[in-house]
Amino acid sequence: MLYIRNDSHDPHHNLALEEYAFKNLELEESIILLWQNAPSVIIGRYQNTVEEINSEYIKKNNIYVVRRITGGGAVYHDLGNLNFSFIVKETQSDIDFRKFTDPVIKALSEIGIEASHTGRNDIAIDGKKFSGNAQCHQRGKTLHHGTILFNSCLENVQAALNVKADKIESKGIKSVRSRVTNILDYLDKKVTLREFRDTLLNYLFECQPIREYILTAADKANIRRLMEEKYLTWEWNYGNSPAYNIIKTGRYPSGGIEVRLNVEKGIITECKIYGDFFSSAEVDELAARFVGVKYREEDLAALLADVDLIEYLGAITREEFLQCLLY
Repeated sequence: MLYIRNDSHDPHHNLALEEYAFKNLELEESIILLWQNAPSVIIGRYQNTVEEINSEYIKKNNIYVVRRITGGGAVYHDLGNLNFSFIVKETQSDIDFRKFTDPVIKALSEIGIEASHTGRNDIAIDGKKFSGNAQCHQRGKTLHHGTILFNSCLENVQAALNVKADKIESKGIKSVRSRVTNILDYLDKKVTLREFRDTLLNYLFECQPIREYILTAADKANIRRLMEEKYLTWEWNYGNSPAYNIIKTGRYPSGGIEVRLNVEKGIITECKIYGDFFSSAEVDELAARFVGVKYREEDLAALLADVDLIEYLGAITREEFLQCLLY
């Protein structure tokens, strides 16, 4: 086994590094990565981003939103969370979580924590989840990664994933919310996350010298390119969501307004506006302006900058209508 050291806290870089190592490093040995992210929500490959996040809370608290290449549900990361990744060669493509989570459970046992598998892909203590896992297979290799809530802010875990939208309908894979906990609370002898990371790493290497793969200059350049062309883009993190319909409502001095949007690959394909407001212009003309526009705040705001909303919707400000459009 080879260890790739990664001290970055940027989730865009970290997920690019992981994907690059999985798809491009043709090494004879398995790879292990241990890494941390700054506050971020990591979206499952087949999920609808807007359906999983509390967008208002995300924006207010400067939390990153990044999509990963494996399936499963959305998870919250911060610097109190440790992530682990295994990259191994194997011919079978069956999804086997325990092959990778058993070593983690045994390592935790060494420091006095009795953890157990729960559900298909979680690890728990006293029935409370502290680790979620996901994996994918490609060209005879498996990427398995998981989270370990060590000392995360659990309030943020709940708040960042608490969707505020009135109604969203999509075929995206929905996250299953579970009670969560930090493993630090169960340690008789308190240690830092760095100390815990080192203990876990030593256990995974069976107390033998830790052998590292050092990324080359070419590796780093390719990781940077992947990050910029994929993980930093709205198209991957939001636009790659399954098609969905969203219904937003609000009541204003001019009357009640209901907006219905169909969105595909992050682009509005249909818009309908209903309500009991009074209009001096054809509302369908306003709705038609939204077709072809990216469903994100800055694009919607730019569109509304040139619209006389009073003509269409009566006494409502651009800011009020923008909030009525947003998830």
